[in-house]
Amino acid sequence: MKLWLLLGLFVFSTQFLLAQGVDKEKLLEYYESQRYAEAAQYLQSIYPEDTKDIKALTQMAYCNMMSGRFPEAEKNYLKVNAIEPHNIPVLFSLAHINSRRGNTAKAKAYLSEIIQLDSLNFSAYKQLAGFSDTPGARLQYLKKANILNSTDPDIAYDLSMAYRETKQYEKAYDVLETAIGADEDNFTLQQAQLPVANQLGKYKEVVETGEKLLKKNTDVNVINEMGQAYFYLKEYQKCITLFKTLEDLGVQNEGTLYFMALSYRELKEYDYAAIYAKKTIDEGISDHTALYYTALGGIYEAKNRFTDAQEAYKRGLTFDNSNTINYRLGLLYDFNLKQTKNAVTYYHLYLKNKPDPEKEKEQISYAKARIISLTGQKQAGMK
Repeated sequence: MKLWLLLGLFVFSTQFLLAQGVDKEKLLEYYESQRYAEAAQYLQSIYPEDTKDIKALTQMAYCNMMSGRFPEAEKNYLKVNAIEPHNIPVLFSLAHINSRRGNTAKAKAYLSEIIQLDSLNFSAYKQLAGFSDTPGARLQYLKKANILNSTDPDIAYDLSMAYRETKQYEKAYDVLETAIGADEDNFTLQQAQLPVANQLGKYKEVVETGEKLLKKNTDVNVINEMGQAYFYLKEYQKCITLFKTLEDLGVQNEGTLYFMALSYRELKEYDYAAIYAKKTIDEGISDHTALYYTALGGIYEAKNRFTDAQEAYKRGLTFDNSNTINYRLGLLYDFNLKQTKNAVTYYHLYLKNKPDPEKEKEQISYAKARIISLTGQKQAGMK
């Protein structure tokens, strides 16, 4: 938004003196009180609809844009652009308006035009990076913007993230190092550098930087990176102490518990190592894991890969004794694998787990009917 405000102030300062009929004091009052909609209406009341006065059109466009009347603002700027093509401030304004209205294709087109006119325009590259549809295009725009302004914190952060995603850790580190050099108190940039430094084996640096950052603000991500660095520095007790603080706060994760298990193992405290190994396993299991295996089993069934479906369903049961899986296994054994005994077993398991009598009325009746059919029993109650 700062860019558009600066452009507006520039327009205001250089184009304020419009036609002789404009009440300059009245217009100035509108600006100072940020009553841009009233300023736009006032200017439109003075100038005819078909005016070709560029200063007047630009001023009306700016007022409409600042008041959120984007269709009117775009119409005014397009008139200016038709009269005076290749006006970079006007193209930026048109890009902004289309961006705010969700028309990214048009916004990108205007920004691309700016680059054609000025290949060194940092702001255009920065905004194009945000509009990029593919990681490759985004990376190229970010690299160009970073070359033009290597100390811009937003570009440095985004470019470092792009490099991290492609595992170009050295480049990510260097980009952040340059930006941090220009702003040594930038917590965000230093925090972003910690995982990259860990990847590069700069463990002592991670600890030193992390200690400084924790004095300013207790941050979970910083603790996480420091804990890993301590582990690789073989300072296992410090690793455990740090990660224990996360566990006490209830913000532990699979990774932190894993490093604690390994640290206890290295310290030969095997009982604790076993406890945290089990905690790691529990943390790594999602509440939805059984559901995922149910979906996988269904996919295999649809592809007639019945043995794979069977394995997927049974794997799901190791995470949760799901009624849905028991029922589907009953059907699978019944109709696809032709294993009557197993089908009956899983139909019984389904009924034994007391499915909802209202929501699963049809499945309950069907399971009972199939048990009778397959076993010759007269009744198949809940067992």
